[in-house]
Amino acid sequence: MSNSIVQNQFGVLKQTTALRDEMMSLLSDADMAFHPGGDSLTLGALCRENGEIQHAYIQSFKTFKLDLSYRHPDPTIATSAARLKAWFAELDAELLKTLEALSEEDIQNKQVDRGGWSFPVTIQFHVYREALLIFGGKASIYLQVLQKPLSQHWQEWIG
Repeated sequence: MSNSIVQNQFGVLKQTTALRDEMMSLLSDADMAFHPGGDSLTLGALCRENGEIQHAYIQSFKTFKLDLSYRHPDPTIATSAARLKAWFAELDAELLKTLEALSEEDIQNKQVDRGGWSFPVTIQFHVYREALLIFGGKASIYLQVLQKPLSQHWQEWIG
């Protein structure tokens, strides 16, 4: 049986991850190496960082503690659009499985420790979704400089 997060909120998360997937369908390995200058990351490194953040949030729904120290064991994943797409698909499946495993009691009563302060599980879920939107905002700059076409969907959600 599904819980309230999966029933009531997962749909909007899927719409948000669809933006990332839409972006990834536009990108090549050459695009992953794009670096806009300064102290910024390459586009591939920005995508890898987004996956690392998703991994941390998945773990937080399992352990009720957010630890942002995870780094993908193979940094070269940031050089391959196809490998990043596959990893994102794995992360999305694991996130759904993890959220489905939460009991309604967990959702209503547990707090996620964020290192000295905490959020209820539902707020943690919303903060993760906001992290995805922030990633979209960052990625949007890269896409514009690369002159990638931004869909109406992207423009309505990200700008």
